Order: sequence, then structure tokens, then C-alpha cells
Amino acid sequence: MKYKYYYLLILFVSISLNGQISDRSEENSFFIIPEVLLGKTMEANTFFPKTDVQKGFFLSLGNTNFYDDKEWKARLGYPRTGVSIGFTDFGNKEKVGYAYTIMPFVEFGLFKKNRHRFNFHIAFGASYLNRQFDSETNPFNKGITTKVNWSYRSFLYYDIFKRNRLNWRLGLGYLHHSNGHTRLPNQGLNSFLLSVSSMINSKSLKPKANSVIEKPERKRTSQMYFSLRAGIGQNVLSEVFNDKKEVYSGAIAIGKVINKTFKYGGGFYYRFYEHYHDYIVNDGEVVVEQFPHFRDNPARYASNYGLFGTAELFLGHIGMEFEIGLNISKPFYKVDWQISQGETYNGVYEPAELDWYYEIKRTISSRMGLKLYLINTNKAPKNNLFIAAHINANLGQADFSELSLGYVYRLDM
Repeated sequence: MKYKYYYLLILFVSISLNGQISDRSEENSFFIIPEVLLGKTMEANTFFPKTDVQKGFFLSLGNTNFYDDKEWKARLGYPRTGVSIGFTDFGNKEKVGYAYTIMPFVEFGLFKKNRHRFNFHIAFGASYLNRQFDSETNPFNKGITTKVNWSYRSFLYYDIFKRNRLNWRLGLGYLHHSNGHTRLPNQGLNSFLLSVSSMINSKSLKPKANSVIEKPERKRTSQMYFSLRAGIGQNVLSEVFNDKKEVYSGAIAIGKVINKTFKYGGGFYYRFYEHYHDYIVNDGEVVVEQFPHFRDNPARYASNYGLFGTAELFLGHIGMEFEIGLNISKPFYKVDWQISQGETYNGVYEPAELDWYYEIKRTISSRMGLKLYLINTNKAPKNNLFIAAHINANLGQADFSELSLGYVYRLDM
């Protein structure tokens, strides 16, 4: 499997979400938001290339979702959903370059008293960057090493000037690009930005005179669910072992779906790392010197299993998921840490120390991504299938990127 297929999935999710928002009721309004951004690209590493002011332009297309009869839209306060397409100039065109981004997004009103003023925007998708790390021509940009990368965006917006169809906004937020540990170095590019944007609505959002908008009464619902998933991912071991190999994973989970919108649960996961297995059977130096017993059972010591908690937000056919996990066993991470975090001094390689930070990262795992469901989750189907793309991490540092297939069974309400 080529890594690019992960990003084709993200683009497919973007198209699916865009198609989803076009199915709107008569009271909804389609909108376009042109947005200009200014900010700063943070240094990804020591001696990172100097950058000027970061500049960007995003164009967002979406739907207000007001007065829609979908359960998830009502439970979330009728959020805006859509797709953003963006261009970013990081402030150094020769060494850091430009990013071209596409991201599905959801935007919620905040603070009930001022819900029409403050909005929180979150987006997750893919980006193409035209400059990458190169050991000879660009050795100090260790932020990005691949052309296609994951992207994440979160912004807080404040409405400063509103008219019937025009809404001027100020924004403050964060933008991140990373390849998900499929090639090293991968420190990621992080930016903090200010923006000015204008939401142009297709029609006035003010209610018509003497009109009454009837919203159905919502009763709290709760369903138990059981799910299975199997996935295949890719990662690299270190800058020395920088070729992509597979990570095979599986998980089972049980939990509840509340109001057809919020999914909570927990379960058990298992992963098998080809890089770990091959390093053991090929008598890697650290294994031979420190962990020779790994060679007695390579499959066992190349495996990882643990427990996790999961939270997911349903947006029709789309699910936005976050997991936090506890590694019960990940024995090879001792070797992984020493190899990937070590430094070379005067031509001599020094393995990294197994310190307190190692202990935390070995223990805590996390996972974030998007799911595309076969059947709209608003229908509360008893059986459903999904395809998903996720970034898996050790604490907050990318571990591997993954494509998975899964099945969800819901008990009757």
C-alpha cells in the first residue's frame, strides 16, 4: 500500500462532507468565506531556517444547518459544516515553501449568551508542501520530509460586524502540518495566526416577519454499541531506518451512543510492527547488545497491546474520533526510543537515555482521525460499516498513519 492512499481517503471524506452539507432544508443558508491570515511559523528544530511573516488565504464553503431536522445538528446547536481550501506561505519560499490544503470542518457557536458572536472552528485534512528536508540542499528544515501531509486547524472567531447576508469576523488560531511518522525527520510545522474573514451567506438568516420556526422536541436517547476494526498503517523507525514498513492493528470496543450524536466507549487494541520484527531478526545492534532475549520470540517483542478510551462526534456519515490509550505491553519501544532519539557527536552515535519522558511516552498512546460511515449515523442503524484514516501517536508524537475498516453493532434503544 502506498502512503498516498491515506490522503486520497481524506480527499474522499472532504468530497463526501461537502455533498452532505448540500442536503439542507429551506431555512438553511449556503455560505462562502474568503479569509486572509497573518502569523508566524514556529521553529521546528535548532537552526531552523529564518522565516518572515506567514501569510495565507483560505476559502471555505459550507452550510449553516439552521433549523435542520437532523438530530446531530440540533444537539450541537446547529453548527456550520463544510470544506476549506487553503494556501499558506510560511515566510521562506526557498527553504520552507508553500502549503496547499483541503480540510473538512465543523464550527460551533460558543457561550449561549453571545453564541452569535463567538465561534470555535476545527478542521482535519491533508496538505501538499512544495519544500521538504534534504540532507544536502535543505538540512535545517526538519519540520517536513514528505510532499503530502496531515493537516489540523483550530480557530476562535469573533463576529465584529453583521448584516443580513454579510458577516465580518476576526480569528485567532493554530495550524499544524505533519506526515504522521512515515518519513523522518518529522518535527512538524506549527503556526499561530490572526485572520480577517467575511462570511457571505446565500440569503438572509433573519426570520421572516410573523414566521414561526417549529423545532421538534428532542428526547434523550442512549444505545449500547459493540465495534470491531482492523487496520494497516505505515511508519519508519529512525532516520537511519527510514524506509516505510507496515503496522498491522486490530481493536474491539464497547460503549454508548448518546442522542445519536456522541459516542463514548473503551476497549482493547493490538498492533504488530514490521520494523520492530525486522530489526530483531536481523540482529540489530541495540537488540544484540542490550536485549538479546528479544530474538527468542521476535513476534512477541514486535507487538504492542493495551486498553483505550474513545470519544466520537457523529456528523451524519462522518465521525470525528479521538482516543487515549494505556500501553500494557510495548517492549520494543525501549529500542525504538534509543534509536530514534539518539544523537551523533563527532561521528559517534550516542543512544538516547531511557528517562522519565521515555516512560511517559511508552505508557500513553493516542489516536485521532476521521471515519466515513456507509449508513448515515442519524438513522441510528443497528449495523454499520466504516472506513477511516487516523494518526496514531506515542503521547503527542506521531507513531504511524493508518487506514482501517470497521463494523459497529448497536443494540435497540
